[in-house]
Amino acid sequence: MATRCPTCGTIYADDAKFCTKDGGRLLPHGPGAAPMAPPDPRATTPRLNTSPAGAKPVINHSNMAGQVLDGRYAIVKKVGEGGMSFVYLAHDVSTNERYAIKILSPALSKDENSMARLRREASLGIRLAHPNVCNIVRLGETEDGLVYVVMPYVEGDILADVNHRLGVIPLAQAVEWIVQICEGLNVAHELKIVHRDLKPENIMICKKPDGTQYAVVMDFGLAKERKAGGELEKLTATGIILGTPEFMSPEQLRGKPLDPRTDVYSLTLMMYEMLTGKLPFEGRTQQEMMIARLRADPIPLRQRRPGMEFPEAVEKVLGRGMARAPEDRYATTLEFADDLKAAVGGDSGGGVLGRILGR
Repeated sequence: MATRCPTCGTIYADDAKFCTKDGGRLLPHGPGAAPMAPPDPRATTPRLNTSPAGAKPVINHSNMAGQVLDGRYAIVKKVGEGGMSFVYLAHDVSTNERYAIKILSPALSKDENSMARLRREASLGIRLAHPNVCNIVRLGETEDGLVYVVMPYVEGDILADVNHRLGVIPLAQAVEWIVQICEGLNVAHELKIVHRDLKPENIMICKKPDGTQYAVVMDFGLAKERKAGGELEKLTATGIILGTPEFMSPEQLRGKPLDPRTDVYSLTLMMYEMLTGKLPFEGRTQQEMMIARLRADPIPLRQRRPGMEFPEAVEKVLGRGMARAPEDRYATTLEFADDLKAAVGGDSGGGVLGRILGR
């Protein structure tokens, strides 16, 4: 016999016992079932603890607006989601301070290895105090087994949207943002944290009260997989790869150990796209794009935009930053940033970058 939620009226197959929307126990529905009252029109917000005593609540990770998490964080609305998490805007009920709450998926929170790494990285991520990094405030877990990460709520435009809107970003502006990102990443790398998922969607362009724009690196230390592990085989078989491969380093695609140089590679690809509106490799599919990253040389910057004059030194810096072999790249993001500033004539005292920064 089918079942029905007495609160919201949703009908389920006969093997369901609790409503996935509000956690309530389901009752029989159909011929022979006792009449039920109509659904309560006020019951529009899911709750964490509405199941009968002794029953484990069913949590809808994708729709938690209106709930109070751990009695402390009032969830306002969902602001983003990915394959392994949902991100919500919330505020502390005692201080009214705003936070971004990342709710981890059940699959990730039940993976012992991922959780062990997450706890280790969260303890380090709390120390990531830098103006160009969105650090972890705390890692929490409710009695119901829901795992969440609390971060400062950062307002601004996602770099991917900025790049799409402008088409290309002027060299001086791109260098300014990349240098800021490098400085934030260096703090993480000194704590032995490799981001592993740098891409325009994980960079926020924010504004200071005076209108000055600055870049913030998002999504640190959230138990991302360190390797792609046989992704070439998966691609050959299915044409599908886990995650977003466009900015992954060759060693990450091959499932090799990662260090800060993998972030240098991804950051260089981001810089290239900011300047040209395109990536330095071509392919009709993700599979072809990934294989090109593993086997082909990047398309020269000035060949991508022949009508735009780029200093040759900038081309050389980007070439080294996206070298196929990690040992041929910059060892640190600060080395990459220093050479990039020098390439545009913007050392610590003057030049293009110095004029931008008012030095």
